Amino acid sequence: MRYPKLPASLFIRNRKNFTLKMEPNAIAIFTSNDIMPTNADDVMGFAQNNDMFYLSGIDQEESILLLYPDAELPENREILFVKETSDLIKVWEGDKLTMEQAAEVSGVKNVKWLKDFELALQYMAFEADIFYLGHNEHKKTTTAEMLTRQDRMITYCKEKYPLHDYKRAAKITRELRQIKSKEEVDSIQKAVDISIGGFKRVLKAVKTGLMEYELEAELTYELLKKGAKRNAFLPIIASGENACALHYNTNDHECKDGDMILMDFGVCYANYNSDTTRCFPVNGKFSNRQKEVYKAVLHCLKEGSKLLKPGAVSAEYEKEMAKLVEEQLIGLGLLNAEEVKKQDPQKPLYKKYFMHGTAHHLGLDVHDVGLYTRPFEAGMVLTCEPGIYIPEEGIGCRLENDYLITESGNINLAAEMPIEIEEIEALMQRD
Repeated sequence: MRYPKLPASLFIRNRKNFTLKMEPNAIAIFTSNDIMPTNADDVMGFAQNNDMFYLSGIDQEESILLLYPDAELPENREILFVKETSDLIKVWEGDKLTMEQAAEVSGVKNVKWLKDFELALQYMAFEADIFYLGHNEHKKTTTAEMLTRQDRMITYCKEKYPLHDYKRAAKITRELRQIKSKEEVDSIQKAVDISIGGFKRVLKAVKTGLMEYELEAELTYELLKKGAKRNAFLPIIASGENACALHYNTNDHECKDGDMILMDFGVCYANYNSDTTRCFPVNGKFSNRQKEVYKAVLHCLKEGSKLLKPGAVSAEYEKEMAKLVEEQLIGLGLLNAEEVKKQDPQKPLYKKYFMHGTAHHLGLDVHDVGLYTRPFEAGMVLTCEPGIYIPEEGIGCRLENDYLITESGNINLAAEMPIEIEEIEALMQRD
């Protein structure tokens, strides 16, 4: 394991909070994710289902968590099923969790082998009235065209137990996961801290003529060296006009003298993520125009992040952020103040240069689950990421920090990541 084990008390508490929101006499079932194939006999790296991890701490494939808080027998109120290991599996794949290790990680006392799941469920199913089943309910889900392990569990339960009532487990977990515990915030902070080191390493490495992917290599080296599990997402290393493509991540262009680089990247540490963005000049010195655009975006970040506080509502927050960017676009000479006054509110002119939202929840998912109709509360972690994109000038600038909402405002978890022009230029000076 690349990181110290999170305390089992975290997952015990998470399960307790979940079961308190279940209807009486109900069973909840959570499954791990599949290991996805590539070609021939190769597979992608394993990424755990985040609801499964949130409730169990188990970061291994072929695992199932069953919760039945009203079960007559106390030992059946929480059961964890894990893949049975063997000497053959150890030779080919390495160690898997033993029952004792799974119990230690999760705090679940009753651990069984996965092969015992169907029979164990059958013994309890007809005593229960309701099943809570997991499913990916993120509004931007990308799994709609393939059957996941969750889909297969839903099909199995409904075919085997067709007369039970069925409820959505994700409706509960998305509510709970929005508020982070101290252990979760500490993990996010560690991910941010590793990101800070990665950014500083890139600043020392960048020079005219390097390829974007060479900077990606420097970044990834630092992340893995410091114990990160992986990049939180494919990093964006976008030089010049590439920075105007919001999700550009091929990272295959040359970094040219006079260009500015937009680097949007994150770290996955202990399954929790950071998400930060910085911009810097290839040659170590911002041009006058780059400075103007950069200062405009930095102003929006500093002022806009103040709006991330308890009671704020996402829709109103985004409107205020848009106003901040709009004002800066006028100041940069990209928009005309009189035309802005006459614009169609349904087609605001700023959209030409600023076309995305600026705050999303952050946690086990980079775009973490949760309803944006819910006002911000202490314990939530959100990003703030204003940007201005000017393709005709070959300039794209976005700046992003991660913020913990507190009772009195927020804490910038990325406060130690250099962001002022003078800081960045000083770090890029060559001896």
